[in-house]
Amino acid sequence: MANSELSPLLRTPLYSLAQASKARFTGFSGWEMPVQYLGLKIEHQAVRTQAGMFDISHMGKFTFVGKDLISAWQNLVPSDLSRLQPGEAMYTLLLNPQGGIIDDIILYYQGESDTEQKAVLIVNAGTTDKDKAWILENLQSDSVTMADISQQQALIALQGPKASQILQSLVAEDISAMKAFTHQTVSINGSAAFIARTGYTGEDGFEIMLEPAAALQLWQSFLKAGVIPCGLGARDTLRLEAAMSLYGQEIDETTTPLEAGLNWVVHLDDKQDFIGRSALEKQKQEGVKRRLVGLEMSGRHIARHGYRVVSEGKAVGEVTSGTLAPTVGKAIALAYVPKSLSKVGQALEIEIRGKTYPATVVKKPFYRSPHR
Repeated sequence: MANSELSPLLRTPLYSLAQASKARFTGFSGWEMPVQYLGLKIEHQAVRTQAGMFDISHMGKFTFVGKDLISAWQNLVPSDLSRLQPGEAMYTLLLNPQGGIIDDIILYYQGESDTEQKAVLIVNAGTTDKDKAWILENLQSDSVTMADISQQQALIALQGPKASQILQSLVAEDISAMKAFTHQTVSINGSAAFIARTGYTGEDGFEIMLEPAAALQLWQSFLKAGVIPCGLGARDTLRLEAAMSLYGQEIDETTTPLEAGLNWVVHLDDKQDFIGRSALEKQKQEGVKRRLVGLEMSGRHIARHGYRVVSEGKAVGEVTSGTLAPTVGKAIALAYVPKSLSKVGQALEIEIRGKTYPATVVKKPFYRSPHR
């Protein structure tokens, strides 16, 4: 989190609309972001039952063009990108040589034209500069061109069971056939927009990238359609109910995908070499020593980030994220614990202000949408 006395916080193109809506703001990854509009519970439930929208323009955005783009990218990620068809996207990771997670990313493959392949990459706000430097250093191709469009494009997430219906009313093209993790370029209010059926809430929804002026107009169109604006607070409770990792908390350069439960993005059998492969092969062979688990508190005491996980009087791990989940109605958390204590049903305790309170390892995610 940036220190505003050292450097001013950045503001997204939609900042003025959030200010006009009397949103509460907070510093996040160097940006001044809305944390709450109408209230966390109202915003959270809007996404679960109807539709909510988030300004996520702070996230890093890149484009790539080159005739061997996909093959050049294979060294950078543990996932087999050759599986991607034009119009599809893949959630994957940038890894360091030790198998630690530099960032979790989504690569959107746009296909090939004039013998050149094209792709869009979305990364976390706090790692944008680090990711850019890492990619430029390790991309094994002189023919692939990378452009940073982070400041030129705005990004809005429209999430919830009514998201498709609301977006379709503003889009000229038919989007009903779009599946999860697909994308296309459409026209919204007469402006070109890149839309992807992806999100970070556990609900159906879209992420929409477009020029700032068009984004301002779209946000206002969504407001008129009854979409509830949502801040970082609801974004965090929604993703936590869906057991989605937050970079800097559940995952970082000291955690591997095998520890974090992201084994499904690691395609060791289908890929040749990639950065971090030998470390992951070794860890898979030896077995992970710790795992990221879901915890449910017995009462309503909340296990917060950094709280110690205790077993038989000894600290055995640490909470990465925790909240009182609005939809689930229980205090839930994610935490790293030894593999031997990671089975569903395992009884543990959380130390809160010098006292310990009972918790149980439960199956993830904590919530599954009935609308998907």
